[in-house]
Amino acid sequence: MPQIAFLTMDTLADFVAYDHLVVEELRQAGVSVQEVSWRHPAPNWSQYAAVVIRSPWDYQSDPQAFLQVLEHIELSSARLLNSLATVRWNIRKSYLRELQTAGHTVVPTIWLQSPTAAELAQLPDHWNCAETVVKPIVGANADNAFRLPRNPDPELLQQAVAAFQQTTALAQPFISSVTALGEYSLIFFEGQFSHAVLKTPAAGDFRVQEEHGGIIQAIQPPPEMIACAERSLQSCPQPLLYARVDLVLLPDGQPAIMEIELIEPSLYLSFDPPSAARFATSIVRHL
Repeated sequence: MPQIAFLTMDTLADFVAYDHLVVEELRQAGVSVQEVSWRHPAPNWSQYAAVVIRSPWDYQSDPQAFLQVLEHIELSSARLLNSLATVRWNIRKSYLRELQTAGHTVVPTIWLQSPTAAELAQLPDHWNCAETVVKPIVGANADNAFRLPRNPDPELLQQAVAAFQQTTALAQPFISSVTALGEYSLIFFEGQFSHAVLKTPAAGDFRVQEEHGGIIQAIQPPPEMIACAERSLQSCPQPLLYARVDLVLLPDGQPAIMEIELIEPSLYLSFDPPSAARFATSIVRHL
């Protein structure tokens, strides 16, 4: 029986994960799965036919160490999925500039190196909007994401300044449809659309992750939204075992890319029961 590893973290106690569903599908297909933390001190990666990056949801605390682990996997006989080249491209949100240059509709974004309080306070004037969101260029789980209104509270402003010292932040206008309608996540296996969910933040919040109280529901997105996501993946490194494209609706109703998740996205397998089998089939094809 071939054995593969699912790359994870030391504990998922504070997270919602769905990988057990695909583990069972793989077992039925004759493939055993071992979950291995990316912080494991000395794993033998060559004992696995493949290492699938699944839930290392704390990698943003030390992205260089995380990349070094992936380099070790890439040098072993195991196949890393998605590839190291894909992770290097996707780990910094500067890939959004490449997508925009390639003609894809992306949420408007500017880049700030060690932004000052004055720069952050002036952001609403840049887009003539009521609120902005500032996030780290390497980040996950909405860590250090700040929603800044016009004339923000000085304490909140200083928290944001402290979070982005000696690093690059990206700033975007706050897209009101996130709280009014939600954020759409479209999941793909081997470039083929599988299923989608709509993530709505809890009342008074803007973060859509389940860990922050977000509400998740299965949806069938309109064809134009699927087409938007499919086009965006054509500008990503290939091939891809899995991908998740997060979209929001701009004020004119046009879908825009919020992020493309190619490293460790939650795939929301429980919201589309056949999706676990589809994912397992895709993994087996890569062995």
